[in-house]
Amino acid sequence: MLKEALKGTISTDHKGSTDIICSRTPSQLRQLKQAYYSIFQIQLMQDIEKEAHGDHKKLLLAFVNTTRYEGPEIQTKMIEDDCKAINTAGETKSAAEKVLRKAMRGLGTDDSTLIWIVATRTELDMHHIKVEYKKKYGKTLNDAIHSETSGHYRTFLLSLIGPNY
Repeated sequence: MLKEALKGTISTDHKGSTDIICSRTPSQLRQLKQAYYSIFQIQLMQDIEKEAHGDHKKLLLAFVNTTRYEGPEIQTKMIEDDCKAINTAGETKSAAEKVLRKAMRGLGTDDSTLIWIVATRTELDMHHIKVEYKKKYGKTLNDAIHSETSGHYRTFLLSLIGPNY
């Protein structure tokens, strides 16, 4: 079904491929990639590169290529690594909600940063980010993403960050 969604009849079936890939836990995604290769003799990532386009392609590749923690507790080492990565990307001791705000302010959206932060956070991390975002900016992260994005890209991001609380 994923191969069909990526092939699409007219263009890539955004909803189908997004639903299949983005609704999986990290362990399910690893199994999906292994099964995909054993059935089609091509890496899922290669098919996404070939068949998907634009923001949808960026999102699928980010989701497939990102290592996400699956456990119940927060991993301080992972948080420290994320903070270092954010700092080396030009932010000085900034929290994720500030980086998200900056990615969505002004003309245009910094899609790479937005995708990177959203795709690499656990549910628990995202919950804390959304709470802090609302406190600092008086607007939910869901509302900010909704107003700055559109189409399947918006649907994908909103499904990753989950509902408002």
